[in-house]
Amino acid sequence: MTARTFGKSSVESIKRERDRLAALDNLDLLNSPRDEGFDRIVRLIQQVFTVEIGLVSLIDGHRQWYQSCSGLSADEVPVEDTFCRYVLDDEQPMIVQDATKDPRFVMHPAVTGPDHVRFYAGVPLKTKERHTIGTVCAIDRTPRSFSRRDLGILQELAGAAMDRIELMQTASTDSLTEALTRRAFKREAEQLIATALRHKHDLACLVLDVDHFKKVNDTCGHAAGDEVLKAVAATCRAKLRTGDLFGRLGGEEFAIILPHVGGEDAMIAAEKLRSEIAARSISGEFGTLNVTASFGASALSIVGRDIETLLAQADAAMYQAKGAGRNRCMSFASMQGADGMNARRRVLKAGNIVFNDRRSTIDCTVKSLGVDGAGIVVSNTAGIPPEFTLAIKADGFETNCSVISRDRQNLEVAFR
Repeated sequence: MTARTFGKSSVESIKRERDRLAALDNLDLLNSPRDEGFDRIVRLIQQVFTVEIGLVSLIDGHRQWYQSCSGLSADEVPVEDTFCRYVLDDEQPMIVQDATKDPRFVMHPAVTGPDHVRFYAGVPLKTKERHTIGTVCAIDRTPRSFSRRDLGILQELAGAAMDRIELMQTASTDSLTEALTRRAFKREAEQLIATALRHKHDLACLVLDVDHFKKVNDTCGHAAGDEVLKAVAATCRAKLRTGDLFGRLGGEEFAIILPHVGGEDAMIAAEKLRSEIAARSISGEFGTLNVTASFGASALSIVGRDIETLLAQADAAMYQAKGAGRNRCMSFASMQGADGMNARRRVLKAGNIVFNDRRSTIDCTVKSLGVDGAGIVVSNTAGIPPEFTLAIKADGFETNCSVISRDRQNLEVAFR
């Protein structure tokens, strides 16, 4: 890794972004399940302002992710392609009455393309510590005015969204699947890990992700997607022991802690769950569906002694399973043997993928990091070469990488 120096203004900007991402990471909301509280705020935006599009979003190192959105088909957009990047940079509200008359947006793809955006009003979503973690927006496909009173109402709705975020920090059970929430799962997992370390017994972690879940939602609707998630969760709970821990990490991603289970037995347990999920038919008004899941496994070790490391390791193995064809199980131990990978920790850092003799750069978010590898999220992995340079400005270094596995948005890399 090579250290780099930056000017004063650049250093201040990097620090602000690092602190902002740390605040976002602490809330642990990215890729979390849909929530009716946010959906209600979005509906209020549409009704109060009579606009076609309302959204509540979070912004990480490379994308704007829609915590809730009505009126747009996408779930996220690269941050450089969104109006909201100006709100993020300035940390102030922005109103665009007619995008076709604003030189910043007249040629913007959201204006010239099928979304046909004309009006935009966005306010920052700020924590109590004043870190801007996202935006709350009212958007329309026809030009319109927006009064000072309207702006005040939109800011109040942003405050309500932040109140909802704070309330979610105390929730322990996912209302759809009855699994533990991500925060509650991590809290209880740490207690089980502490017990395992104190009494020197085995413990393993599984991460599973439903394969091609977006296709289910797109072709059969969100109601079908909800039934799939409930069925996968019920299948897992039916096969787990009383003392096992089961949580929902994100939209279609779940995690399991298996006390008194070592690495080899964890793979046996994962394979049983994988086959049970694949064999189950899910029926409803949408017809009958069969889905599969990809599993990653990690186990307590000298380097894996906390839940963040175990999840990062299992996550890396799961994405390798997806890269190998999906509907299969992979252990982090096998990745260690093949690629020399060691401890990982979950992080949330803004990065850049640099290639083509430094002429091409793609924004990314680093989601896990170790001394010899990383997990990276991008808007689309298409076009990213098998070898590139990863730069993390907040840490002042860059390093060459080789891709170990990939899917549409995720890369697992080894440092060279």
